[in-house]
Amino acid sequence: MRGIQFRLKILFVVIITLVLAISGTYSQFKLRNDLEERHRQLRQGVMTRLQISLPSALWDLDKAKVSSILEAEMLPPEVLGIRVYDSGLFTGKIRLPGGDLAVASGSVLIDGTPVETTLVFRGNSKDNLHTKPSVIGRVVVNFSRARMEATLHAELMRKLVEILVLDLSLVGILSLSLRLVFEPLQQLRKALFDLAIRETGEVEELPENRVDEFGDVILGFNRIQRKLKSIIEHTRAAEEQAHRSEQQTIQAYQDLRQAQDSLLQAERLASLGSLVAGVAHEINTPVGITMTSASVLRQATEQVVLIMDQGAIKKSDILAYLETANESSRLILTNANRAAQLIQSFKQISADQTSEARRRFAMKEYIEEVIVSLQPRLRQSHVKILIDSPEHLMIDSYPGSFAQVLTNL
Repeated sequence: MRGIQFRLKILFVVIITLVLAISGTYSQFKLRNDLEERHRQLRQGVMTRLQISLPSALWDLDKAKVSSILEAEMLPPEVLGIRVYDSGLFTGKIRLPGGDLAVASGSVLIDGTPVETTLVFRGNSKDNLHTKPSVIGRVVVNFSRARMEATLHAELMRKLVEILVLDLSLVGILSLSLRLVFEPLQQLRKALFDLAIRETGEVEELPENRVDEFGDVILGFNRIQRKLKSIIEHTRAAEEQAHRSEQQTIQAYQDLRQAQDSLLQAERLASLGSLVAGVAHEINTPVGITMTSASVLRQATEQVVLIMDQGAIKKSDILAYLETANESSRLILTNANRAAQLIQSFKQISADQTSEARRRFAMKEYIEEVIVSLQPRLRQSHVKILIDSPEHLMIDSYPGSFAQVLTNL
C-alpha cells in the first residue's frame, strides 16, 4: 500500500511539475521576448532622440544643453553611459555603481552593450532648408541588460517557488486524501493476512461502522469470513466423520478377514472330517480282511500244534496248513499295504490342507490319493472317475488348495 501511495504522489508531483515547467518555460520565453523588444525600443528611442536633440546643441557649442540632454537620456537605469565625440572627446556621462551620474573621461571603461550613431546637423531655419547636412560628430551609448536579466531571474525564481509550493501542497493534500482510502485498505489487508495465517476463530471481524464504499467492502469481507468459518467447520466435521468411517471400515475389514479365515478353516476342517470318514471307511475293509486272515491263520496254527502234540500229524495236514498260511499271509500283506497307503494318503492330504505349504508333488499320484479319500462318496453317486495325466508330471504349487479345489469339483 505504501508503495502505491508513494508512486501516486510521485506521479502527481511529476505531472504538476512538468505542466508548470512547460508553462513557466513558455512564460519565461515570452517575457524574454517582451523584455528584448522593450530594450530594443529603449535603445532605438534613446538613439533617435539623441540624433534629433544633440546636433543643434553641438552646432551651437552649448555644453550645458548637451549635458542636460545627456542627463535626461540617462534617466532609464538601462543606460550606463553616453559619450559624445566631435574631433575628440567632447563630453559624456556615466552611471556610477551607486546610481549617481558622473562626467565621463577617456580613461574610464563602461560596461554594457555600446551602440554608436553619427550626429548630423541639418539646420533649423528656413534659410538653411536647402543647406547640405553636415556631420558634426558621433555619439556612443552603453546600454545595460542587467535589469532585464534580473527581471528574468526573478521571474524564474518566482516560478520555481510556485512549483515547489504547489508540489508541497499537492503532496499534503494527496496524503490527506489517500489516507481516507488506504487506511481501510490497510485494515482489510491486515485482516486478510491474519485470516490466511491464523485460525479463522482467532480472527476478529472488522467494525462495520462506515457508510461509504469501503463499508460495503468490509461488510463483504465479514460475510466471506463467516462463510469461510462455516465451510471450515463443516469440513472438519466431515473429516472427523470420514475418519470415524475409515476406522469402522478398517475394523469391518479386519472382522471380514477374520470371518473369512474362520470360514476357510471351517471348510478345511469339514473337508478334513469328510476325508477322515472316507479314509476310515476305506480302511475298514483291508483291516477287516487282515484281521480275518490273521484269525484263520491263528486257528490253523493252533490246530497244527495240537495235532503235533498228539503225534498224529500227517503230510496232508502240513500241506493244508501251508496253503492256509500262504493265502492268509498274502491277504494280510496285501490289505496291510492297502491300509498303509490309505493312512499315508490321509496323512499327506490332511497335512497339506492344514499347513498350506508349497512343495513339489506328482500331479497324477496326488489326484489318485484324493480320489481314494473320496471313494465312499463317489460310490454313492455312481460316478466313475478316469484320470488322464502324464505319469511323472511334477508341479510346484500348494497341494492343500489343489486337493480342496478338486474335492469341491
